Amino acid sequence: MNTLREKLVKFLKSEDGPTAVEYAVMVALIIVVSIAAITTLGTKVSTTFSDTATKITTATTAS
Repeated sequence: MNTLREKLVKFLKSEDGPTAVEYAVMVALIIVVSIAAITTLGTKVSTTFSDTATKITTATTAS
């Protein structure tokens, strides 16, 4: 009975569970920040390409 109690105490004191949860939270935050950055960057790149295409088209038709 003593070894069962010791194993239970050791299990409750173990910090493996919280560590895994902390890593999961960090990964989730990194994913959220990455998606936000990619979305913002993608919008800006799309706008830049559209502006450049408009300028090229305007310059070509004006010549």
